[in-house]
Amino acid sequence: MTGLGFPDGLPPGRRGLAAVAQLLPVAMSTLDIAIANTALPAIAADLHTNPEAAIWIINAYQLALIATALAFAALGEIAGHKRVFLYGLVLFTLASVGCACSWSLASLTVARIFQGVGGSALMSVNAALIRFIYPEAQLGKGTGLNVLVVATSLAVGPTVASLMLAIGPWPLLFAINIPVGIFSLALGLKMLPDTPRSRHRFDFILALQNAGAFGFFILGLSGAAHGVSAKITLPEIAAGLIFGAFMLRRQAGHPAPMLPVDLFKIPVFALSTVTALCAFATQSFGFVALPFFFEQVLGRSQIETGFLITPWPIALALTGALAGRLSDRFPPPVLGGAGLAALAVGMVLLALLPVHPSVADIVWRMAICGAGFGLFQSPNLKMLMASAPPRRAGGASGVITIARLSGQTIGAALVALCFFIGGHHGPVLALVLGALFAAAASVASFARQLAPARTAVLTK
Repeated sequence: MTGLGFPDGLPPGRRGLAAVAQLLPVAMSTLDIAIANTALPAIAADLHTNPEAAIWIINAYQLALIATALAFAALGEIAGHKRVFLYGLVLFTLASVGCACSWSLASLTVARIFQGVGGSALMSVNAALIRFIYPEAQLGKGTGLNVLVVATSLAVGPTVASLMLAIGPWPLLFAINIPVGIFSLALGLKMLPDTPRSRHRFDFILALQNAGAFGFFILGLSGAAHGVSAKITLPEIAAGLIFGAFMLRRQAGHPAPMLPVDLFKIPVFALSTVTALCAFATQSFGFVALPFFFEQVLGRSQIETGFLITPWPIALALTGALAGRLSDRFPPPVLGGAGLAALAVGMVLLALLPVHPSVADIVWRMAICGAGFGLFQSPNLKMLMASAPPRRAGGASGVITIARLSGQTIGAALVALCFFIGGHHGPVLALVLGALFAAAASVASFARQLAPARTAVLTK
């Protein structure tokens, strides 16, 4: 039992079907991100819009996701994680219909906003559901499968998009979500576990303040990364900070704050969040800088660059599943720290590539980066969820989503700064800075081995 009257995981037979019901929507929403990125030029051409305007097809989804993630995580603790997950699945599926039927950039952008809100509901309670699907002794296995599905979806996304665009128009990319969503909904209604619920009410004003804080802040950082004028980005960042101050003031004294500052009293949880933020920033350094590095510095073609990026997500997928199982047997802080140290080494090795490297020289370095990130991700996810009390699983799950998105946005913004400062050497500078972020994350991960698991206040 979890200590709250709920069993420690589902029975083996139901557990597998519940995992399918939980992982299919996660794969669908992750694949949708990779597919939309790849199909963006085709969509822009068909809708007769320029690339600068078309980028809002991507930005609308990301902003909707990060602006509502903590609100849905808090709602999951009140209404039940299963209910929020399934309603999110319904909204994501209906929004996919809207995307497939869009006739203009404006209509597609609006549909993508709703799709982002649905994806937020899915992702914000995803980790919380894992905790109630798997027993504590197999939590690493559950997180490992989640990492495997996400990494595989990201890896095959560009290929899937290219194949589907070869046989049909771009709306087909969104229409494919409809049957998957219906099947997952039918299975999830029967198999996903009910979870404990808090008795306090949902604070809609706090949710709006939270959306303003993260929405404006990330909008400002993203704009800076894309070269938007400081006259626009600085007021956006300032607005985000002001909303954040109002949010912290309103939630003071709340038993389960929407921005779960109470969980940061747990040393392991706080260190795990820092580890995730720095690690995802490093991944963003790599994924944003490496295409420029391969094409502009090493002189590779766009097609070659696509293949040279692939070893990273493949190694991540393979190692992530293994790391999840290993974290059930070995200390997760050590596994995560070792993986992040390997990621730092891999980034440095990429920055030190010779002027005319062979494909093999690049591939094994990329594989080190991917394997290192995979060795970190599953153990870190397990530690984040296990360090929070079961009644605060929703808040912990929301922090995971925010740490990932914030890290990726910060990494992208700093890559833009490296390009501005370093000029032709900007990609190399970005790889070195990414290595420093990975090294800092490694230190934070190892420090968790000495930190107390929970505070007495939160375990009462």
